[in-house]
Amino acid sequence: MDGKMLARLGAVVFVAISLTVTAIDMARKDEPPTPPPAPAFQPSPDPLRETLRRCQQLGEAAASDADCLAAWAESRDRFLGRDRSEAR
Repeated sequence: MDGKMLARLGAVVFVAISLTVTAIDMARKDEPPTPPPAPAFQPSPDPLRETLRRCQQLGEAAASDADCLAAWAESRDRFLGRDRSEAR
């Protein structure tokens, strides 16, 4: 093999690799774009939750706070599935 033949073979290999890389790149661009992320879930404000947070911050003082005692009773009733109107 002389120098001309090696140069031609090198050129053919270079063109083949270039075409392969181009085809792969074009195939990737045909994929559909990823959808935008969903907005963060924002739960509706719950006054009981806010009261329970306040009671949590009060610490031991919450045990003698009437609002905290009522909030804990309501939370317990919700958890157990009781209706507040049936208890009275």
